[in-house]
Amino acid sequence: MTELSRLTDFYLELNGAAVLSAELVESVDAVCRQVGDGKKDASLLVRIVGAADGGGSVGAADGGGSVGAADGGGHVGAADGAGHLGGTSDQPWPYDVSVHTVNQWERALRRLERLPALTVTVVDGACRGPALDVLLTTDYRIASRYARLGVSSVGRNTWPGMALHRLANQVGVARARSAALFGTEIDAARAREWGLLDEVVDDAASRCREVLNTFAGLSGKELSIRRQLLFEASSTSFEDALGAHLAACDRALRLASTGPDAASGMPGAAG
Repeated sequence: MTELSRLTDFYLELNGAAVLSAELVESVDAVCRQVGDGKKDASLLVRIVGAADGGGSVGAADGGGSVGAADGGGHVGAADGAGHLGGTSDQPWPYDVSVHTVNQWERALRRLERLPALTVTVVDGACRGPALDVLLTTDYRIASRYARLGVSSVGRNTWPGMALHRLANQVGVARARSAALFGTEIDAARAREWGLLDEVVDDAASRCREVLNTFAGLSGKELSIRRQLLFEASSTSFEDALGAHLAACDRALRLASTGPDAASGMPGAAG
């Protein structure tokens, strides 16, 4: 178990060059199940380990990929035979992947971004394809200065998965266009400027510890409600959104005055 895995309730580690596979889907689904079945107001830390600019590995992953409850004494969930979740980018992709697997992957990502828990990602080195998918679903993102973000390629074209949708929603079509159409990488400084990363630091592990301590005790349910309101903002009119926001405000007022047991939930919140 790595030092980072001891900082949080649940932990998922991915190879930054992992390619899509059934094993990768199951790894993300597994940690989502663990968070859903675990303690209230938990946190999930995702660590993405990719190649550095010099071509080497930055803080190599233990075994290449792991998932599990960080306080449960070990990692569960299988990596592939190479020790990497979903294989690596030196293999042709997509290989042995059907649209059914793609659908399962997108559903796993949707479940990840709707978890009633704080989700924090730490990125070292290159973060491409499925690793980028995961990054874009999380709440708070910390990266080393060597981080580089990029979409997958299939043949000579970029992969048209939901990463394109999330990129456009999070940074706008104009900024997403070059990465989405031509596979242009986004370096850490630009990703921070655009808001794809919250922080770019020299020591991501130390900063991660500080961030988790700062956010400790935040209500996972309340985070999921606010996250859902943000998701809906770009596609919902003011008039249609007003009811959900008023319900959330009513819940917040009741929580503030009588405590969390008085809140009964709100329609549209993540379950």
